[in-house]
This record gives sequence, C-alpha cells and structure tokens, in this order.
Amino acid sequence: MKNLLILTERIPFRRILTKNVKVGTNFKTQRCLASLVQKDARKNAEIDFTAEKYTHLQRNPNFSELTQEDISFFQKILPSNCLIIDKQDDLLPYNIDWMRKYRGKSRLVAKPQTTEQVSRLIEYCNGRKLAVVPQGGNTGLVGGGVPVFDEIIISTNNLNKIRSFDPLSGSLVCDSGCILENLDNYLAEQGYVMPLDLGAKGSCQIGGNVATNAGGLRFLRYGSLHGNVLGLEAVLPDGTILDNLATLRKDNTGYDLKQLFIGSEGTLGIVTGVSIQTPRRPKAVNVALVGLSSFENVQDAFIKAKEELSEILSAFEFWDASAVKLIKDHLVQGSRFPLEDNYPFYVLVESSGSNKVHDDEKLLCFLENLLEKDIAKNAIVAQDETQFRTIWSIREGIPEACSKAGSVYKYDVSMPLEFLYKMVEDVRCRFTDAGLYGEDLAVNSITGYGHVGDGNLHLNISAKSYAPEITALIEPWIYEWIEKHKGSISAEHGLGLMKAKYLGFSKSKSMIDMMKKIKQIVDPNGIMNPYKFISD
Repeated sequence: MKNLLILTERIPFRRILTKNVKVGTNFKTQRCLASLVQKDARKNAEIDFTAEKYTHLQRNPNFSELTQEDISFFQKILPSNCLIIDKQDDLLPYNIDWMRKYRGKSRLVAKPQTTEQVSRLIEYCNGRKLAVVPQGGNTGLVGGGVPVFDEIIISTNNLNKIRSFDPLSGSLVCDSGCILENLDNYLAEQGYVMPLDLGAKGSCQIGGNVATNAGGLRFLRYGSLHGNVLGLEAVLPDGTILDNLATLRKDNTGYDLKQLFIGSEGTLGIVTGVSIQTPRRPKAVNVALVGLSSFENVQDAFIKAKEELSEILSAFEFWDASAVKLIKDHLVQGSRFPLEDNYPFYVLVESSGSNKVHDDEKLLCFLENLLEKDIAKNAIVAQDETQFRTIWSIREGIPEACSKAGSVYKYDVSMPLEFLYKMVEDVRCRFTDAGLYGEDLAVNSITGYGHVGDGNLHLNISAKSYAPEITALIEPWIYEWIEKHKGSISAEHGLGLMKAKYLGFSKSKSMIDMMKKIKQIVDPNGIMNPYKFISD
C-alpha cells in the first residue's frame, strides 16, 4: 500500500469514492432487450417476415402444413395454457427475435412441462413431417431460435425445475428451461457459482446456452460448456429420450454423445435436462477499470495480468472509446462516469480468490506496475458492491447502448489476439471510404468490445436501419477477412440462420460433410430447426 500511495502522487490512480458514483444508476443489460418484443406489438407487426426479406430461402416442400387434426393432437397432450394457437399478438414474441431482425410465421407454440411430453410431441411431428424450432429464452443473435416459415415452436419455458444438487461434488442437474440467473442465485445459497455468465442471464436458459455452446464472461476462468457439462437429457427427432444425465467427472466408456448436442443449435434434438459441474463461489472478488491509450497496451496489460494475477484472474474484458460514448449518450446521461478522462481503450479486470487481503495486494501491485510502465494511464478499483456492479454494468450495458443508437449489425468472431482490434479499424475504413460512416450518415457507430482472454471480438455496427447496401459492404467481406486471419466466424453466438451459408470460411469441406452426415443420421426428415446451422 505504501508503494501505491507514492505512486498516486506521480501517476493518476485513484479508487472510486462513493461520492463519485451515483447510487442507484441503472445500466440496463441485454436481458432487458430480450423482453422488448413483448412490449410493442405495433412495432413488431411492422417487422418484415424473414421469408420475404431473404428471398433465396425456400420452404422445404417435404414439410407438412399444420392442420386441425394436428392441433387436436397437441391439445390432447398439453393443457390449454401450454398452447398458443393462431393468436397473432400472443405468437409475435415467439416469432420475432429480440433484435427485431428475424420474423417467422409459426401458428402454434407448444410449452411442454415434462420430457415425456416433449417426446410425444416430437415423435408426432416427425411422423407428420412438421418442422420444429426449439426455443429457450429467445436471446439469440443469429436467428437460430425463431422460425423462418411456419415451423412449430417448442418452447422450454415450462421445463424450469432444479432436479438435484450435490454440495459435495458441486454437480447440478436441472431442466433445460431454467433461467441462468436463477440457477446462479440458487447456487449462491449453496456456496457455488455457475461457470457461465452472460449479459442475457436474466432471460436466457441453460438449455439454450448448451445448444449454442455459449461462452460469456467467465470463460477465461472456467472454460467452455464442452468441459463443464457432465451429462445431458435430450429428445431425438423420432421421440427417443437420450438419457445421459451423468454426474461423474470421469467416464471413459464409449462415444461422448453429449458433445454432439453442445453447440448443435437444436438441429439434432431438443435438450430437456442438463447436468453441469459448478465451481465453488469465490470468497473474494475484486474488479478494476483501467484506461489505456492503444490496443497494443491492452495486449501488454493482458500479458501482465496472466503473469501477475495468474490463478485469481477471472475476467479480462475490453471496449473502445466508441462504446463509452454510446454508454454516455444512451444509458448514463447526467451521471458521472467512473473514469473522468476519456481514453481510446478500457479494460475491466476481475480477480476471484479465497483470501481478500492477498488478492487485494496482488491486484493493486498489478495496477501499480501497469501505471509505472506506462501501459495504463489511469485505473480505479471498486470499493463496495455498488461500485462493483457499476463497473460491470458498463460492460454489460454496451449491447443495449449500441441498440439504442440504431439498428445493429452484430458480429461475434474470434481470432489471434494480435488482429483482434484490426478488424474494427478495417471495418471503419471500409465504411468511411464508402461515404456511409459518420454521426449523421447511414452508419453512426462502429464499436468493438469483447473477451481478450479467448480472442473473442464483438463488433457492433449501428445504422439508421437495416439496409441492403450496408449488408453488402459487410458480408461476405467480413468472413473473408476472418478466414484470412485464421479466425472463426462465430466465437460464442452460434451460426443460426445468419451464418449458416458462411460456415466454409471456418470449416473445411470434409468437416462440413461429416456434420451433414451426422444430421442425416439423427434427423433424416430434417424437421429439427431447418434452414439453420448448416446450409444445404
């Protein structure tokens, strides 16, 4: 602490004081956006149908259309409060994604309450060749969770029970429709934490997280769902219940079939139950906000974080000045931003451990070194829960701030860290050269933020409206850029409808052919989430 006090006299470094933070400041998160489609029926009704906007898509003629006989069957399986049939206003929230970019024409939403009901529904749909879209919290970003045409929606909203928890091993077994934040709150009472944290945690469901292999804010510390999911229960297209809700951490018997469903986006079946390994909740959590002059400084700071924080480093997030401008313009008007001066880049560093005194010392020493070496220009450390949440809410509020700036083109990609921000710069140059980028022009903001620890960039392009000339400037150019720099066109949001036809930019033909073979074997009628994931 003595070194820190000396340092503060030479280089701007200060802790957040309570008077500098407006208590009660509300940085809304992405979970609020997930409910927008339920609040404005008039605007929803004005959204173009996906099938009419994307004219290259053709309804599969092998699929049947819903009949009264089909409706009668569904009514025998489910009570009336678990069905929505031909009520357009009630169907809209399920037919439209929360970005208001995709809109389907489904006439029926089924909300089963048990795995057995899911099995009977899917078996019937398969026999009748009725196409199906599994849907969780509908917080996806690539059009994977809503219909393209008239597919039946199977919602997991009513599959929301925690089945068991073992406090000795930390294994949690739950229904797929459990909301992520509810699971985390439940585990907090047991002294554990979900290994996954997302901006949409208040609406997204664990089954959807598994189906898209969601990454999120804790990936750096706890890794991917491929490593944390112990077992799954899933209903196959023919109605077979694949019961693999194991809670063992080690099981070396046969093919690890659960891995096929993690990231399959509902194209192989519907996940109805999840068994997941949960870590102990850290006793000491600290968060710092750092201002930096360049993305090279961001990279240097990350290297230092790995060196000096190592086992307690739990998050390392970055965003640019453009993101802060949107935050100030749309979410915290009239409030004081934690760092008073403006910087080209910002980094959020979180540490999680078991000894607060030890962790505090390591974090402060790390920040001192960043400032002494001129890697960072300023830094603040949260001193209480309110300040902790304020700093995190800046990061979590970026998606909504981008949305408030206009219609957003969102790209979730990954690449070697050295190229991470170059994509943002190249996109800005591309739109500037086209005469479309500027405060009063078609594209008013191009923002980069994301997870430095796993090379995951979130590129948000905010425009006055979705327009063909803007899309044409982005796609497929952006995927060609990714291929050139040996990246992935999707880091954690999946492929859905948006990226299905671009899979070849990240996977070889032999890999794609194998995926198609698996799909054909498991779902020969192709009823599960058609037109998505793998393009024909």
